[in-house]
Amino acid sequence: MNRMPLAFNDVAVGEALPSLVKPITLVNMVVYAAAVWDFIPLHFDRDYAQRRGLPQPCVDGQMLGAFLAQVVTDWIGEAGTVKTLTFRLREFVYPGDTLTCKGRVINKRAQDGEYLLDCKLWIENQMGVKVVTPARATVALLSQA
Repeated sequence: MNRMPLAFNDVAVGEALPSLVKPITLVNMVVYAAAVWDFIPLHFDRDYAQRRGLPQPCVDGQMLGAFLAQVVTDWIGEAGTVKTLTFRLREFVYPGDTLTCKGRVINKRAQDGEYLLDCKLWIENQMGVKVVTPARATVALLSQA
């Protein structure tokens, strides 16, 4: 898909970022663990998770951070850079959940020669429960216009 690069002057405070839907499966949890070399049994071994009081393996929190980063990078494309990304985990996520990653521009400013956008981000599960909150990102766009 070819689209015009995102420009600072074309973004409004209050603007929603395009949502990203992520169905969660044990397979994609294991693939993520392999990609980052993070094989904690809590994230793939049902018996291990149940011995620790969870109904089944839970998603690695950093995988959720990767989803938030994807929401932002899909939106800005090659027109910018993610400067900061912070988030807090509030709910467990399990295989079978479907997550929707969302965001909104909450501030824009020119600072030290950069065109910065501050965004509020969050992830909701299929029941509308916020899984990751609060979350924030600051991006720098390459162009003002």
